[in-house]
Amino acid sequence: MAKHLDIEVCYALPHEQRIFALEVPADCDVEQAIKRSGVLEAYPQIELASAKVGIFGKMCKLNATLRDKDRIEIYRKLIADPKESRRQKVEMERKKAAQAKQKANTDNAN
Repeated sequence: MAKHLDIEVCYALPHEQRIFALEVPADCDVEQAIKRSGVLEAYPQIELASAKVGIFGKMCKLNATLRDKDRIEIYRKLIADPKESRRQKVEMERKKAAQAKQKANTDNAN
């Protein structure tokens, strides 16, 4: 077994994405790797205790074990509920369609 693992820690904001590449001991877990990466110093707004994290898009716990070439991702909190956003968008599209239909009916009546 390798003594060290090459991993990446990723964090993204709406207009900025950073990848911190580092080498960690083979027995390092996700939390230790994040702390070693420097991402917490670069982005002090990250609250690791409550942040959701994953490896290659799959959610995991902070004590998850790492494998060579893993990419740890730190996820930001959602500012809007995706289901609610979709519902509102569909409602707006329905209103626009109804208005267009009403306008077409009014134009045809004249």
